[in-house]
Amino acid sequence: MQVSERRIVRVLNGETLTPPPLWLMRQAGRYLPEYRETRAAAGSFLDLCYNPELATEVTLQPIRRYGFDAAILFSDILVIPDALKRNVSFNVGHGPQMDPIDPEGIAKLSPEGVSAHLKPVIETVSRIRAALPHETTLLGFCGAPWTVATYMIAGKGTPDQAPARLFAYRYPEIFARLLDFLADVSADYLVEQIDAGADAVQIFDSWAGVLGEKEFEAYAARPVRRMIQSVRARRPQAKIIAFAKGAGLLLKDYRQKTDANAIGLDWSVPLSFAVELQKDGAVQGNLDPMRVVAGGASLDDGIDAILQALGQGPLIFNLGHGITPEANPDHVTQLVKRVRGL
Repeated sequence: MQVSERRIVRVLNGETLTPPPLWLMRQAGRYLPEYRETRAAAGSFLDLCYNPELATEVTLQPIRRYGFDAAILFSDILVIPDALKRNVSFNVGHGPQMDPIDPEGIAKLSPEGVSAHLKPVIETVSRIRAALPHETTLLGFCGAPWTVATYMIAGKGTPDQAPARLFAYRYPEIFARLLDFLADVSADYLVEQIDAGADAVQIFDSWAGVLGEKEFEAYAARPVRRMIQSVRARRPQAKIIAFAKGAGLLLKDYRQKTDANAIGLDWSVPLSFAVELQKDGAVQGNLDPMRVVAGGASLDDGIDAILQALGQGPLIFNLGHGITPEANPDHVTQLVKRVRGL
């Protein structure tokens, strides 16, 4: 099968398919007992990300169980700052932590060694592609510069990303340099994933929703466009999904500003607005993950509303953010059957 014949790639090329292809963000994760077993064997979370054998296994687990139309590389957006020697760690109950970066640290950032550090992840991509069914799309991914920068500046996740916003106001030129640097090393990383077998890639801007209009343009849209231009200059046929969580009305021209093939929608995006966005190309989303936790009629109703509103255009069915650990695996089976009309 040619890459262009895989269902998700067809939607990224602008086709409307019935039923729409589907995958779920964080489809390999703690809600699955087989994931928990593999995770326990791996040691730390980063050990799992950098172990090609185990990372391949957890990537394939939801494909075996549910037959999703896409597998997404199991990794994390913070492997980039980890490769930049920011001492990243994941501690239970505290989330990701790393050494906070300051203006002097930003001036010293270098791409040297980043590619070598990420070689195990690239090997995982190759292994996944070799093991996947021919019809299944393989998605690579990375974090958007703004979101990665928020963690690097604060040294941890924060509710409203005030440390990064304040840093950007105090040091606008230095902050722009950080975003450009992250855009460039992330674009290199995506090209390597594509070369290793990824059919398409997604850029996660998980913290885009805290930005005002001017800041969204400068910190979110512009760096993602820089990334996409860099990837396409080297791989002109690259298919790219841009997911700016919480961006709301700022998504109106996000596709045009970034040149992404598809726009990811979180669950707060009204379906009436999603229909307007879909007129310009493929959209992805946007079921509330809590409906998967609830199951039953709540889940069916949410699925039906999305299919009714967006099913007549290019749609990749997905959640509006990642599946949560408390989700019942049987509810995911219910979702798959409902989307596919089974």
